[in-house]
Amino acid sequence: MSSPRASLPSELESIRELSKLRRHREALAAAEMLALKNPQNRHALYLVAANQRCLNRIVEALTTLERLQQQHPKFSLLFQERGHCYMATGDARRAMNAFLEAVTLNPTLMQSWTMLERLHRETGDTEQAVAARQQISMLHRLPPEVVRAGSLFSDGEFAIAEEILNSYLNHGGLHAEALRLLARINQQHKIFDEAEGLLERTLQLAPNYWAARLDYVRVLLEGQKYLQAHDAVASLLELAPGDSDLRSLRAAACVGLGRHQSAIEDYRRLLSNSPSSAELHVALGHSLKSVGQQKEAISCYRTAAAVKPSFGDAYWSLANLKTYRFSDNEIATMNAHEASPSIRQVDRYHLCFALGKAYENRNQYAKSWEFYERGNALKRAEIHYRPHVFEISAQKQIEVCTAEFLAARAGFGVSDPDPIFIVGLPRSGSTLIEQILASHSQVDGTQELPNLPRIVRGLNGFQSDPYNSRYPGVLADLGPDEFLALGKRYISDTSASRGRKPFFVDKMPNNFSHVGLIHLILPNAKIIDVRREPMACCFSNLKQLFASGQEFSYCMEDVARYYRTYIELMEHWNTVLPGRILKVFYEDVIEDVERSARHILEFCDLKFEPSCLAFYRTDRSVATASSEQVRQPIFREGLLQWQSYEAWLGPLKHHLDDAVVRYRE
Repeated sequence: MSSPRASLPSELESIRELSKLRRHREALAAAEMLALKNPQNRHALYLVAANQRCLNRIVEALTTLERLQQQHPKFSLLFQERGHCYMATGDARRAMNAFLEAVTLNPTLMQSWTMLERLHRETGDTEQAVAARQQISMLHRLPPEVVRAGSLFSDGEFAIAEEILNSYLNHGGLHAEALRLLARINQQHKIFDEAEGLLERTLQLAPNYWAARLDYVRVLLEGQKYLQAHDAVASLLELAPGDSDLRSLRAAACVGLGRHQSAIEDYRRLLSNSPSSAELHVALGHSLKSVGQQKEAISCYRTAAAVKPSFGDAYWSLANLKTYRFSDNEIATMNAHEASPSIRQVDRYHLCFALGKAYENRNQYAKSWEFYERGNALKRAEIHYRPHVFEISAQKQIEVCTAEFLAARAGFGVSDPDPIFIVGLPRSGSTLIEQILASHSQVDGTQELPNLPRIVRGLNGFQSDPYNSRYPGVLADLGPDEFLALGKRYISDTSASRGRKPFFVDKMPNNFSHVGLIHLILPNAKIIDVRREPMACCFSNLKQLFASGQEFSYCMEDVARYYRTYIELMEHWNTVLPGRILKVFYEDVIEDVERSARHILEFCDLKFEPSCLAFYRTDRSVATASSEQVRQPIFREGLLQWQSYEAWLGPLKHHLDDAVVRYRE
């Protein structure tokens, strides 16, 4: 007997057939039964509404569509069906708005374009009617498989769309839009190198396909290939110098490269044309913050909140300065928006983290923890983090990268001593260590560079199973030439992020997972492990809303397990690579910065320079959450901050277990 889940597609198809045969009463009864059994299935509920309309039960259909929108607000077919409902009641204005919403979400909806052409002609808007007719003609010219896949893609059904496109391409079909769609699916799955290759093939077929050229830049940006993205968008700007989308993409590339002054110029020019864009005000604020212009950044964030009062990111950006203090009115405004049932989820959790910080600054710790806890729960529900995937990966590192394995490959890689890797957990004090090093005349401070994780993604392959990944096992299959090539690639790719000094810092904290790979491709690189007392470090992660990544940080058990795994893995690296890693304790640096700085510089084969003690005066961009703290002589406030929340952190201490002692061993 087949399961209800297995029979769902066939039941939906049977209802569609009944609808085509105009047996709407039977179709409606079957759809209602199916929706009752599968209340979250959007297609079942959509078929209920469609058949209600066909039976002239318009009010019921609109009610069903309202329910559908609450569950699936971006489902294009619900807006198309709403347009048909309004057409049935003679409400042309609402019908037009509904059809426009439908094609905005899904440009392949032929019915919506057809109705829009008709409505525009009836209202005398010939220009818009012609535009709708052109879209219809374009859809007719596309292969039907590509149209269907495009519709599925627009509604988030990536797996079925991918299956259709692969079948089409494998059976001899070759169309630029098919390749572009497949690239966009890979982009959604974060398989950026594959998406990049598909878009390159797209542009070989259709060099002037503007949308594909924009997609190519976006994929490069998401894959953190900022220099390539910058060069690609520069060539497009020569063709369309006034294009605001291109300027926005160039600004994003400049941010990725640490060229914040150029980004600031672009954002200001964009805002001169779009002063009511809250997102642009926040983006400008981030770049101003990175170069130390805090007052100007605050002004940008406040403006963003003024033009879009429910925009959670504006308030979190103020809170994330760590030094900003909210007024009573600002806190009241944030509370009102956070409590609103209509606010977007993303705005709600941004506001929760901002309110957590606002009440923390007022020593109202119970209220503060209430919002931190709520924000973490909302964020974790969105990302579906799986802690065991990381733990399996760490265990594989221990099994593969043994002392014997590494010794057998001694001398592999490139001999360049340029990189200084700072690894550990986020919020461990790594930005302070980087700032000390970057204050030395021989060292370039960069940022959290994506280059090593990109190499790891390449070793994993495009369709890597997280439970059975190729890496690190694939390291056993690589020879000297391949390790040398990977090392050269790292040195070459990072050149865009550094200046001309002999050494540079790569402070991507999660690189602690890849110390074995670092040793194999860059045997002379320095590695510094920055550790912070586990309760303080984990709590600091729990109250930080990261722009991206660090998905372990939104649950006490998750962050404790991550910290424990980090300790275990670093114990392994210190065992198999004795003397290769300098362990630095954040608390020791705070207590005696000169002694710590001298020790770090000695490890890096650098002579002591007094400027390293005046690190807070170093003029450079800092993009992490600690950007304002490292512009102060020494930031001591965070050392025991967690103790104010100790009443609520019992589960964290429980899950950390002996890590509270082992981290010092």
